[in-house]
Amino acid sequence: MCQLWPLEPRRGLPYDAGMTDPLFTPLTVRSMHLPNRVVMAPMGQGKAPGGMPDPGYADYFARRAQGGVGLIVSGATAIDHPAAPLDENEPHFHGPALAEWARAVAAVHAAGGRIMPQLAHAGLQGLAPVTPPWSGIGPSAVWMPAAALGQPADTGRIEGAPMTLADIDAVIAAFAQAATDAARIGFDGIEIHGAHGFLIDQFLWHHTNRRTDHYGQERARFAAEIVAACRAAVGPDLPISFRISQFKMTDYAARLADSPQELETLIRPLVDAGVDLFDCSLRRFWRAEFDGSAMNLAGWIKQVGGRPTIAGGGIGLAKTAMEYGEEGIYATVAESSLAHLDDVRERIVRGEFDLIALGRSILGDAAWAAKVRDGAHDTLQPYRPELLIGLN
Repeated sequence: MCQLWPLEPRRGLPYDAGMTDPLFTPLTVRSMHLPNRVVMAPMGQGKAPGGMPDPGYADYFARRAQGGVGLIVSGATAIDHPAAPLDENEPHFHGPALAEWARAVAAVHAAGGRIMPQLAHAGLQGLAPVTPPWSGIGPSAVWMPAAALGQPADTGRIEGAPMTLADIDAVIAAFAQAATDAARIGFDGIEIHGAHGFLIDQFLWHHTNRRTDHYGQERARFAAEIVAACRAAVGPDLPISFRISQFKMTDYAARLADSPQELETLIRPLVDAGVDLFDCSLRRFWRAEFDGSAMNLAGWIKQVGGRPTIAGGGIGLAKTAMEYGEEGIYATVAESSLAHLDDVRERIVRGEFDLIALGRSILGDAAWAAKVRDGAHDTLQPYRPELLIGLN
C-alpha cells in the first residue's frame, strides 16, 4: 500500500517531513490561479457528431472540477477551417458549438474549477474514415501512416499538395479567431495543440516538413506565428499553453529533437511568441529524454524555455498498466496506484516540471485529486476501457 504524505525524510530528498504536499500547492500562470498541480489531460471522447459537442460535456468536466482537479484541458477541438477536424465526431470550436462550450465553462466555474480549450487542426493526421471524405493539408503533403509499424519514416506517402502561403495565413487566422472566442466565452486560458502529429507538429517534424521556404528553414516558424496571433487576439493576461510531444499517434519512436540544443531551436521561438506553459505529452513520465541526464522532456523544455511545464504519462496507474500490450494502452483495465507519486513529488520540488497531467486516472475516478489530497487512497477507482468513449 502506498505510504501517505508527509513521508519520513530520506537522504538526498529535497523536502522535509511535514511540508505541504507539492501536488497541492498553488501555481499562478499570468491571470490564472491554480489551487494545485493536478491537470486533467486533454482526451478526445468522440461525442460530437457533426462537430456539435454532446450536452453531457458540461457535467463531465464539472465532475472533475468538483473532484479537485486544478486545471482541465478539453480534448482537441477543431478550429474553423475546412480541413481542421480529426474526424466527424471531433467537437468544433466555432459556430453553434460555442454555445455548448460556454455551458461547459459555466459549469466548471460553478464547481470552482478552471478550464482551457485545446485548439487544434489535424492536418494530415485524420485517422478515421469520414463521409463524405475530406482531404487533409500539411506543410509538404507528406505523411507517414506506416511508421508505427517499423517502416522507415522517410518513405511517407504524398497526400495532395503542400500548403500555400494563403493556406498558412488562413489557418493562422482561424486559430486567432478561436482564441478570441475562447476569451469571450470566459475560458481561463487556451491550449494550442502542437503534438501527436497534428498540423502544427507536422511543421515541427523534419520528416513531414520538407519545405524549402522559411517555414521549412525555421520549423518552429508556423507554430510561433500561430502563438503570436493568438497572443494578439487574447491580450497580455490570458495564459497560452502549447501541447508538445516527440512521438506521433502513428509513430511512438518519432523525435522532433535529438539533443537539448535542437530542442531549444524549436522552443525559444514559441516562448518569444507568447507561450506561458508547455503541456508535455510523454507517454511515460519517468523516461529520460537525452543521454547524460535523468530529466524527462518536460524538464528539458522548462530548462531551455524558462516556462512552467506539465508532465504526464502513466501517473496514478499501476506499473503493469503503463506497459503497452497488443491491445493497446486504452483497451485494458488499469488499476490505480500511487507507488510512484513520491518520485513525481520530488521532481516537482526539484523544479524539473511544475504540474502533472492525468488521463486514464481521471477518467477512472473523477475525484482522484480530492482523494489523494485527503488520503482516501483505498477508494480510488480503476480506469476501464468503456470510460474512454463515454462522458462519465
